[in-house]
Amino acid sequence: MNKEIVDYIQTNKDAILKEWIEETKKQSDERLLKVVSDHVFTGTSREFIDLIISNIRDSNEEFTAKLSDFAERVVRLGWPLTFATKGLQTFGKIVFEGMVEKGIVKKEKHFEFDNWLSPMRDEIVNIYASTWERTVSLQKIALQELSAPVIPVFEGITIMPLIGTIDTERAKQIMENLLSGVVKHRSEVVLIDITGVPVVDTMVAHHIIQAADAVRLLGAKCMIVGIRPEIAQTIVNLGIDLNQITTKNTLRKGMETALKWMNRTIVKLEGEE
Repeated sequence: MNKEIVDYIQTNKDAILKEWIEETKKQSDERLLKVVSDHVFTGTSREFIDLIISNIRDSNEEFTAKLSDFAERVVRLGWPLTFATKGLQTFGKIVFEGMVEKGIVKKEKHFEFDNWLSPMRDEIVNIYASTWERTVSLQKIALQELSAPVIPVFEGITIMPLIGTIDTERAKQIMENLLSGVVKHRSEVVLIDITGVPVVDTMVAHHIIQAADAVRLLGAKCMIVGIRPEIAQTIVNLGIDLNQITTKNTLRKGMETALKWMNRTIVKLEGEE
């Protein structure tokens, strides 16, 4: 039956592609269609059908290599796994119904057709899933590296700006980056800027206090800046004790204090405005 399927697909490829694209667009997420041009959608759809045909023609190793490359590019486009699974299901339906209509196979042969399609479906799901997992893992690592940078601004003074929510896993990353940054930059004063942290609850405050304590154990002074009024009110209501830590409401005020601790000051030169 495989030869009959291949012959039918290759003979009617353009018609199958046209119908498949129409059906796939009906089933696809509208947000996906808005960000993907018709040219890209058509080109990717044609490539997907060529990939299905190659599964019949090529060896398993060649097909897997092609599928891995295709899956990686589609994942980068942000297309979900359902594009492949529903797409393959739609493709099979179109091909089988077309072959029945032309009298090439009988409806009773649907079981045999499914047996031909199932291994390919399993392989596609496995490759797509592993590609998504690998991509998400790499993105997670990249975000972690960017989420808590330690930035040297003056000799002996560094800043760690925190942005976004802080959970236990991220707090661990913050602690590691902070301590390694203090050692690397030979910091004497560290400013933890929480201006970009939307919510400070008991857990978040606990993690920040732990980070400040760890910095002091390394022999550096630590200051928390960016304490907004609503954050200050939350801290007071929660009964969180920050008496052992210097706090400032803005990064500018924190920097001025840090310079005083280092016996430095910023002076305006004559002629400057």
